[in-house]
Amino acid sequence: MSFLIEKLDVYRLAVDLADALLELSDRLPWRSRALVDQLARAALSIPANIAESNGRHSSRDRQHFLRIARGSLFECIPLLEIARRRNLMTTEEHGELVATAERVSRMLAGLITHHERLP
Repeated sequence: MSFLIEKLDVYRLAVDLADALLELSDRLPWRSRALVDQLARAALSIPANIAESNGRHSSRDRQHFLRIARGSLFECIPLLEIARRRNLMTTEEHGELVATAERVSRMLAGLITHHERLP
């Protein structure tokens, strides 16, 4: 049995992004463990909160978890910039991850706006 959430483009893209961020964190050196831990937690929080929003009944509850997902997504941006500045990733890789994050952000903003309009 599949869950309806698995059919949402934003969820699938968020899982792809989280997977890519976890792959990056797996490659980072141990001396960067604080960055690794924070990036991994924020990355996992994005699709997890999108999924949790889908399990809620009220539009207000759904908005709440979508906003948490968006906040976790925004949390990843400075972490990626720090990793880039420390030469822990290429500028190209940074650009690709940020571009994907921007797509997820726009999709989440659209979902949040949709739920704000519901009674």
